[in-house]
Amino acid sequence: MKITDLNGCPIEVTDLDEAIRITADYKEYRHKDKSFSEFDKQQKAYWTDMHEKLTAIKKQLNETSKF
Repeated sequence: MKITDLNGCPIEVTDLDEAIRITADYKEYRHKDKSFSEFDKQQKAYWTDMHEKLTAIKKQLNETSKF
């Protein structure tokens, strides 16, 4: 399946559960060096957006499969 990232780029997802796990981890990463705080803020926004999109797909698939 493909999703569109925050920058408008299509991303191919081949393992939804693994992608959800990875994005959950990535959205929590921070540099110890505070000079990266703006970069970390942008990265958190990117990975949070990806995680929300992936979990929404997972929820939709789970709801669809109940029928």
